[in-house]
Amino acid sequence: MRILAVVIAALTLSAAPVMAQERPPSNCFALAQATPEARVIPAAWGDEVQTDHVRIRYLNHASFAITSGGVMAVTDYTGWIGNPDVVPDVVTMNNAHSTHWTANPDPRIPHVLPGWPDANGPAFYELDLGAMLIRNVTTDTRGRFGEGAKAHGNSIFVFEAGGLCIGHLGHLHQIPNDEQYAAIGRLDVVMVPVDGGFTLSIEDMAGIVQRLRASVVIPMHWFSGASLQAFKSRMEGEFDIVETGLSEMDFAPNELPGRPALLVLDPAPIP
Repeated sequence: MRILAVVIAALTLSAAPVMAQERPPSNCFALAQATPEARVIPAAWGDEVQTDHVRIRYLNHASFAITSGGVMAVTDYTGWIGNPDVVPDVVTMNNAHSTHWTANPDPRIPHVLPGWPDANGPAFYELDLGAMLIRNVTTDTRGRFGEGAKAHGNSIFVFEAGGLCIGHLGHLHQIPNDEQYAAIGRLDVVMVPVDGGFTLSIEDMAGIVQRLRASVVIPMHWFSGASLQAFKSRMEGEFDIVETGLSEMDFAPNELPGRPALLVLDPAPIP
């Protein structure tokens, strides 16, 4: 395994709220240029996110906090992210299990995006918050023991921010078809469930990751070290495997790895 160069960012601590910034263009539907070496940038919660960067913090299970330009989104929101004084600007949810949604989201959150159908049909979002654009691509879900399958029951949410295209596969039960892949676009960073059965098999997930051509893969939705290790073993040789020892990291377009990297984050709530 190649060792990624680690650059400690000297960030300024700021307790004041940050106004949303204009969003740099992403490369979701074009090939991104990459530097020869990755730069993994550790960050501490509360430090200001540098301009044109995106901070990703692994909260728990399938929940991540994604912050850029003064906007925070939380994926697969369950109602608890840690610090009750921190209020995201937007949360996304999938309803496969209670670990991916809540019926009682914090009423202070301005934008709550359920990823499943309602009376009007499949979920559809293109929410532009200035510094961040959130959109979704729906996929079908299967029920337990072959019952309760739901068309469009899962949403792959895509976050365009800081010049990056970041995808969260949610509770993915099907291999996307060509139309769905085209709607997702090419991802720079992707969060992938690696439980090996509750969603898809390790082999199927590996194929999806390869098709998405992401520079950075962050595993999630692992219940034990066994499935995580199985996924890492499957991706060895194609990806640099990096045990970061961190809960959050900053990313920018010119700091993505030239060779794809699988970065393991340690889950931790917002302090």
